[in-house]
Amino acid sequence: MKQIINSPNAPSPVGPYNQSVRHGHTLYLSGQIAIDADSGKLITDTIQAETKQVMKNIKTVLNQAGLTMDHILKCTLFVTDINQYSAINTIYAGFFNEQTAPARELVEVRRLPKGVHIEISAIAGFPD
Repeated sequence: MKQIINSPNAPSPVGPYNQSVRHGHTLYLSGQIAIDADSGKLITDTIQAETKQVMKNIKTVLNQAGLTMDHILKCTLFVTDINQYSAINTIYAGFFNEQTAPARELVEVRRLPKGVHIEISAIAGFPD
């Protein structure tokens, strides 16, 4: 049976989906973009600021489920400019311990919702 987990402190979905869904010991997080939940504004000044806001949004949804960034098993990063890889990676790495960082892929795409430059989805695991 699935359980819907949404945080009032993270941006509301911009379509017919939820922030996350728990099934068994797994939490599936929908893609997050750089919307500041407090102001409702997009943070797109720099790719670093945008990435940081996305990661903060993921952390907020995880916290609502009682999890931390350490519980993430895999992330998928969608970016509109692969040349920003290094700048994105610098911010992304700051949210994880290098030895226990999750699996991931980074894929360049043509466009993302609301004209953002990065969207990240994640899968996390609940402790046994």
